[in-house]
Amino acid sequence: MANRLAQATSPYLLQHAENPVDWWPWEPAAFEEARRRGVPVFLSVGYSSCHWCHVLAHESFEDAETAAYMNEHFVSVKVDREERPDVDAVYMEAVQAATGQGGWPMSVWMTADGEPFYFGTYFPPEPRHGMPSFRQVLEGVHEAWTGRPEEVAEVARKITGDLASRSLAHGGQGVPGEEELAQALLGLVREYDEKHGGFGGAPKFPPSMVLEFLLRHHARTGAEGALEMAAHTAEAMARGGIWDQLGGGFARYSVDREFTVPHFEKMLYDNALLCRVYAHLWRATGSGLARRIALETADFMVNELRTPEGGFASALDADSDTADGGHAEGAFYVWTPGQLREVLGEQDGARAAELYGVTEEGTFEEGASVLRLPAGEPDEDLRARLLAARETRPRPGRDDKVVAAWNGLAIAALAETGAYFDRPDLVERATEAADLLVRLHMDFGAGGVRLHRTSRDGRAGTGAGVLEDYADVAEGFLALAAVGGEGVWLEFAGFLLDMVIDRFTGDGGQLYDTAHDAERLIRRPQDPTDNAAPSGWSAAAGALLSYAAHTGSPAHRSAAEGALGVVKALGPRAPRFIGWGLAVAEALLDGPREVAVVGARGDARRTALHRAALLATAPGAVVAVGEPDGDEFPLLAARPLLDGSSAAYVCRAFVCEAPTTDDTELARKLTD
Repeated sequence: MANRLAQATSPYLLQHAENPVDWWPWEPAAFEEARRRGVPVFLSVGYSSCHWCHVLAHESFEDAETAAYMNEHFVSVKVDREERPDVDAVYMEAVQAATGQGGWPMSVWMTADGEPFYFGTYFPPEPRHGMPSFRQVLEGVHEAWTGRPEEVAEVARKITGDLASRSLAHGGQGVPGEEELAQALLGLVREYDEKHGGFGGAPKFPPSMVLEFLLRHHARTGAEGALEMAAHTAEAMARGGIWDQLGGGFARYSVDREFTVPHFEKMLYDNALLCRVYAHLWRATGSGLARRIALETADFMVNELRTPEGGFASALDADSDTADGGHAEGAFYVWTPGQLREVLGEQDGARAAELYGVTEEGTFEEGASVLRLPAGEPDEDLRARLLAARETRPRPGRDDKVVAAWNGLAIAALAETGAYFDRPDLVERATEAADLLVRLHMDFGAGGVRLHRTSRDGRAGTGAGVLEDYADVAEGFLALAAVGGEGVWLEFAGFLLDMVIDRFTGDGGQLYDTAHDAERLIRRPQDPTDNAAPSGWSAAAGALLSYAAHTGSPAHRSAAEGALGVVKALGPRAPRFIGWGLAVAEALLDGPREVAVVGARGDARRTALHRAALLATAPGAVVAVGEPDGDEFPLLAARPLLDGSSAAYVCRAFVCEAPTTDDTELARKLTD
């Protein structure tokens, strides 16, 4: 019989709807029930494509005896971290503070007031490698709760007090300047893996935001070392197993430092960010590899993640069914030499094995290999035949909820990639996703715009949008405005960024991940560091800065500069974890530049100027295109044609150089 999760919009929660555990969603009634019964709350946090979340569920949550014990002694609450990042952030901070590490599935035991007192992640069904079993942990928590209640209460009060006292102000005085960015670059050089690309050791995550900083730093300063690190890392990932050599798309991370063996889940945010990185790398270098990966990543998002409503699904699972009826991570993607020969024949199978690094020993498990492309270009015939054969395998599951923030990142990536490579279909897909966000995720009321964090099957979820949703959706709208020349997207971005200033900003200019009037947790989450995607803090700084450049708004410029104070403090010390903040700081130091292109729609000269503006590498440059003296964008005001011809105006802080009608001259203006 289904439990309370059967009505959820989250695929992760729905996966637990048939568990014998009497799950509750995160809601006040769950805590009221714990208070009424005098039992603790067990909070389990995970997400749909999390491998170990599924393992814990199969081993423990689907076990009738374990579920009966949980139902008798706890109120059990299940949370999708992607739907409620605020809940996840608050309790993950507690887990990391108490244990020194964190991860998912996250397991937290707390009082009916939400005060945590015991933590963990995955627990096995039997004691293993020094870890207690899940049942032992449950019994230990129950014994402490009933036998030592004063001790439990004191621990809970202390942990909650410590968390509540943490608050981050600007993080530094003023905005980051040349010195801080140079120190950040030096820090990245120290951690750079010269042999394999990327930064640090295993596991190795795709450093998309750091790469954006390196590309912008090179564009502004000409530092060749920055470009070399970006290009080498991008090529290493594209040739490694972290990139799906057949179907396109990047996996979540590599378990080794060589980018050979991935954790096979594919996330929308990774692919959106990396699509943009490769497009920007092509823009800077003309690399054919970068062009191919950018386009194939965009096509992967459209082909594999697009939903019937026009948005983009969150992820593809790492696991899938196997031919023998089992279930394993990577089963959809890996190959043995024998499988290659079976599909391609003896000669072509051997050729494919050599091309893609498939060996008898294997690079993964049980003699299987992850496909790589150590050198050369793909053989499109072999690739097509292998892809067709792979399509007959059981496919990984898809988490098809639409997350506002990640769709904002996808909109920006698809809009720019479509514009760079003359793919109007990609711009159209970006526009359709933006339309969905406006139609379904944005509520317009007297108090301003409210964002729904998620939707699924055309139904908005109940979770409120957090800072990253407002910021990343605004970023996507601003990119779409620059590409398509429709001022309505600038207007929608302004609505969202007004809410960032009004509802997410503290008195000292610091930012919070939740709104002033959001559900009160034991601590108001606040994290400026970039993790898998830009933090809400740095994403907001970037979107605010771009909007201010478009409109001349002092309030938005001031808010962006206030947010960037934290980059001044953290950038030199931890550049890998504030890459997008550093990229925004590069834009601030460059202006950012404001480009207004005026001319009649369809005019060839206007089209050439517009393209030159979009392809300029000036960090964070904003672009407005439209009719002369048009009202679509503030930058177009009082911008006439030049001698009857379409023209481009390049400005900083609304102080402009002489206009030009020559796209080559415009490109020069945007690189000086």
